[in-house]
Amino acid sequence: MKALTFSTFGSSAVLEYIEIPNPILKSDEILVEMRAIGLNFADVYRRKGNYHLKGNPPFIAGYEGAGVVVYTNNQPGFKVGDRIAFADVPFSNAELVAVPVTNAIPLPDSIPFETAATILLQGLTAHYLATDSHKTKKGETVLIHASAGGVGQFLTQISKLLGATVIGLTSSAEKAEISLKNGADQVYLYSNDWKTQVLSFRPNGVDAVYDSIGSTLNDSFEVTKICGQVIFFGMAGGDPDFVNPRMLMDTSKTLTGGDLWSYLISKEERIKRAHQLFDWINNRAIIIAPPTIFKLSEGKKAHDFLESRKSTGKIILIP
Repeated sequence: MKALTFSTFGSSAVLEYIEIPNPILKSDEILVEMRAIGLNFADVYRRKGNYHLKGNPPFIAGYEGAGVVVYTNNQPGFKVGDRIAFADVPFSNAELVAVPVTNAIPLPDSIPFETAATILLQGLTAHYLATDSHKTKKGETVLIHASAGGVGQFLTQISKLLGATVIGLTSSAEKAEISLKNGADQVYLYSNDWKTQVLSFRPNGVDAVYDSIGSTLNDSFEVTKICGQVIFFGMAGGDPDFVNPRMLMDTSKTLTGGDLWSYLISKEERIKRAHQLFDWINNRAIIIAPPTIFKLSEGKKAHDFLESRKSTGKIILIP
């Protein structure tokens, strides 16, 4: 099979589209022929050597995608031709992927492969953030950092669906327009005095802040109301400063960490959460921007485009 690989860490120049052996299946795995693969910043971090990688070179990145079962490995409940998707299976940047049966999510005919590869990782992240990390209630006001990003767009739409007023933060006027199109009620730019603007809109502070930037964590607390909550789930802007526990006690504010893998703990959880997303898509309660598509063989171009920060929607790779 062909796969997008790298044998050393570095820039996108280390990526190679080469022929490698087919996966060797374990007893609890099925073989899936990939039709669409999601590209994420985690893949860039793996290529650069920032994340731990299993196995030996050539390495294969990728954790998200959708395809068709081509070998069931005698697993009950699966047949050749079944459409499945996944959000947390390694080595997905290849024509064939060994998928553990617990990670395989049945894909309805109404959901295209490209849509599944666009929404699963970021959509499931937004889902747990709005329904578990913070249980969004009707009438609340939430602040979403990087609201025009992949998770931010889904989180904005889900928060609105659950009845919240949404304030978005973005880095440009163009991205602010995207955030507004996704339903944000107010959008402010990082380059302006956004904390003053947020507190002007909500003088007592917001109910919850979703912070994926990291370096803004203490700023997020400054615009959070007494007894409010900050959900910290990313470090796109660098490591956060120390959070003073005395501040948390004095203001009764809560700091909550968030990681998707803490919630995808069983086959049932994966299917339940994914199918909630699929239902919202089918009912047009959530609208997905068309992804930017590259061939898997054009992986270098796709990585460069992702790192350029010019993309606002999802990037997917097609074998």
